[in-house]
Amino acid sequence: MKQLIECVPNYSEGRDKSVIEAIVAAIKTVEGVKVLDVDPGEATNRTVVTFVGEPEPVCEAAFRGAAKAQELIDMRQHHGAHPRSGATDVLPLVPVAGISLEECAVLARGLAERLWKELGIPCYCYEAAAFKPERKNLAVCREGEYEALPEKMVSADKKPDFGGSWNETVAKAGATNVGARGFLVVVNFNLNTTSTRRAMAVAFDVREKGRKNPNGEGWIPGTLKGTKAIGWYIDEYGIAQVSMNITDIDKTPLHVAFEEVSRAAAARGLRVTGAEIVGLVPKRVLIEAGRFYLEKQQRSMGISEQEIVKIAIKSMSLDDLKPFNPQEKVIEYLIADSPKGLAQLTVEGFVRETASESPAPGGGSISACMGALAAALATMVANLSAHKRGWDARWKEFSEVAEEGQQLVDELLLLIDEDTNAFNRIMDCFSMPKGTEAEKAARSAAIEQATIYAAQVPLRTMEATLKALPLALQMAEKGNPASASDAGVAALAAVAAIQGARLNVRINAAGLQDKSSAAPLLSRADAIVAQAQALEQQVLEAVNKHIEL
Repeated sequence: MKQLIECVPNYSEGRDKSVIEAIVAAIKTVEGVKVLDVDPGEATNRTVVTFVGEPEPVCEAAFRGAAKAQELIDMRQHHGAHPRSGATDVLPLVPVAGISLEECAVLARGLAERLWKELGIPCYCYEAAAFKPERKNLAVCREGEYEALPEKMVSADKKPDFGGSWNETVAKAGATNVGARGFLVVVNFNLNTTSTRRAMAVAFDVREKGRKNPNGEGWIPGTLKGTKAIGWYIDEYGIAQVSMNITDIDKTPLHVAFEEVSRAAAARGLRVTGAEIVGLVPKRVLIEAGRFYLEKQQRSMGISEQEIVKIAIKSMSLDDLKPFNPQEKVIEYLIADSPKGLAQLTVEGFVRETASESPAPGGGSISACMGALAAALATMVANLSAHKRGWDARWKEFSEVAEEGQQLVDELLLLIDEDTNAFNRIMDCFSMPKGTEAEKAARSAAIEQATIYAAQVPLRTMEATLKALPLALQMAEKGNPASASDAGVAALAAVAAIQGARLNVRINAAGLQDKSSAAPLLSRADAIVAQAQALEQQVLEAVNKHIEL
């Protein structure tokens, strides 16, 4: 899985458009970073920028943004309603996918050290990146704001984690608070009431802080960890809402919050009619929710990602007040490049492209496509079986098969394009210069490596497709009898895919100069064919028992 992090720097300038644009432009100079939002505030004199990407480019973009802010913002002249301590006031890194909070904390500390060493900006590390327990709280790091920095710089307890004495550079740029925190989900739960008081009562029931004890001694905590919430009335919609910040989506996933707010509302005679996500969410928030509701319904979870997301949207009525488009609300979808490979063509388009005079897609891609269809058919039988009347107690058994099948479908769809890419890589090597002996040697070595890879890709297709055959056998033996023929076709398609891919292994292996590299590839390919044919026979025997006249 590709690592993805979000950075949400807050700059102490919200009024001068040219300064804001220059900072954002500096961030955009880093390839691989996508700016999702720029939100300036005049009263606060502060701009919040949101950008995402892989860790290295995001950290580089954060550094360049801070450098530009240092250049253009003079904290000695800054005034605004929001607490602040520096030109770049806060610089949090947020894990989105494929990376932990702890890893982001390491990155944040490295970024803080670089800001000090290269730009002379003193830095405090907060939340997960904090070196001191008390500095997990941003307010502690920013205590006294910019005006208190001269005194704090010389204090043993309050000096920055990275920084020296007060000087002209610090006087102009102030101090930056660099941290790592979990993703913040902002969600409003819609209630079938106009009463702010009732909404506030529900908010107090569930938020971590809870409510003041009626006897005046301390607080009664709420039921949801890592949440903050209030109740309010929205004129635009004519309803009251529980407005919640989920600050820890591991402790309280979105669907858990939805269920608990619904329970607390029902206990007070209210009903949650839906939810409104404000801003963006990581994909996993919706995937986790969709899987949760599928399990509650005892439905197979071996369906496509798009269908799982749809279940989440409908289960929490995220489209209650206005349309909810995942392509506009999910971070991973927003930054993904539009796929343009063979697997994204229509069936007719794929067939027509295959029939054209272009040498790719060829047999390797077709084999991967047949493998994907074989896995898809086995998955279909599992999903139909999970939903068969009278088989409710077996839904989990079939769901597990369908989930495994979906993973194989995803893998084989990628291999459709990878086989063509491998062929193109060989063609690129043949275009390398060969005017000198050194160039000839480099060209020959590159062709050899590309040819090895071109043999390895169809072998991967064989390995993945082989895993589909036991699924087809399970479904032929134990699945919905009415779909037995589909399990049989899955087996036939799988073996055809494997035999086709084997031909591609052989033809590429034959082109290798080093025959010792070819031997293990050919040996493994032969073994897979033997296994596949044996499994195919078992599947067809099981199928024939269901369809004998």
